[in-house]
Amino acid sequence: MKILGLHASNRTNELIEQQRPTMIANRTKNFRTGSLLFATACALLSTGCNKKESSNEIVIGEYGSLTGATATFGQSTKKGIEMAVDAINQSGGVLGKKLRIVIEDDQGKPDEAQTVVTKLINKDGVVAILGEIASSNSLAAAPVCQGSRIPMVSPGSTNPKVTAQGDYIFRVCFIDPFQGLVMAKFAANTLKLKKVAILRDIKSDYSVGLADFFKANFSKLGGTIATDISYSQGDKDFTAQLTAIKAQNPDGVFVPGYYTEVGLIARQARKLGITVPLMGGDGWDSSKLWEIGGEALNGCYYSNHYSVDDPNLILQKFVKDYKAKYGSTGDSLPDAMAALGYDAALVLADAMKRAGSSRPDSVRAALAQTKGFMGVTGNTTLDSNRNAVKPAVVLEVKVDEKGNGRNVFKETVAP
Repeated sequence: MKILGLHASNRTNELIEQQRPTMIANRTKNFRTGSLLFATACALLSTGCNKKESSNEIVIGEYGSLTGATATFGQSTKKGIEMAVDAINQSGGVLGKKLRIVIEDDQGKPDEAQTVVTKLINKDGVVAILGEIASSNSLAAAPVCQGSRIPMVSPGSTNPKVTAQGDYIFRVCFIDPFQGLVMAKFAANTLKLKKVAILRDIKSDYSVGLADFFKANFSKLGGTIATDISYSQGDKDFTAQLTAIKAQNPDGVFVPGYYTEVGLIARQARKLGITVPLMGGDGWDSSKLWEIGGEALNGCYYSNHYSVDDPNLILQKFVKDYKAKYGSTGDSLPDAMAALGYDAALVLADAMKRAGSSRPDSVRAALAQTKGFMGVTGNTTLDSNRNAVKPAVVLEVKVDEKGNGRNVFKETVAP
């Protein structure tokens, strides 16, 4: 019996020695797991403390093209939003709290827009987001906001697909089906054009959509599309496209692109002997437009969200305050992107006040009920698709021999 017990004891010791590496590994794993849980608990406690410390403010995100090809869009929007937030905070804030804006530059790139919005939500903990102007950038970022259930209010993305990304996505501007109709009516009824060529930016969701809506409406009004050709954002030479357009002898050319290319297109068109009016949409709106295009833009037209010539008291106060704040640097007159940024921030703050909360789900519900909000760019009512129903204006570009430009009001078109 002793011998058998000795053999059993030896076997047990052997088994223990064989399993010792596994036992040690398990203990190490358990220790690491416990450490991870402890660290996570500490992080959560720290986050809770930070939230408590910052409970006197509401954090909102903003993303836009502060640099890159369409930098004036982001810079102007930023100025408008800053003005609105300053005014809101000076009047007591929202729900007794100050608004704080965390700003990110997407460099005018869709992939970067997606990245910075992810950062605003996951790292900065924003309760809502303002942005963007360029539709392609909004289309890249909107699914991130929708998936995280964070309301996003675009100041100026007009492609109808933007708000179709989900019920947390809103805008305070009109959309391209309306803008395309406005310019088609202006071309056919006001300018009496019969035959129009289209030159669209094939890389821009905004340009492609607006071109399609103009084309459909101009055709319905009895007009003829002479030719419909494209370029790509970033191109510098448009000689081939403009030569093909000239061969068709149109009465006008619809160029629904951004100011960066439009200015170059105008110069090259005039150089080739194309003297008919060029027309476009709100993507033209920048002080850089006439810096690039100069006198070649004289007598050209584009649709926009507002005109500084409008005598509306709210608008004129905004223009006066803008000039007082930014007049010493850059353009002293606010473009539509600044006005839309201002309105977007005010609409968001109004929704929080009506909701009585800054919780994203409550803000979303209140935003969807926005009716008759009077802002700089007009009376804003959001429809069932979270799009703003509001008028558009048509402006004529006037540039003197010194290259000084001004947008002159031509007409207003109601929705």
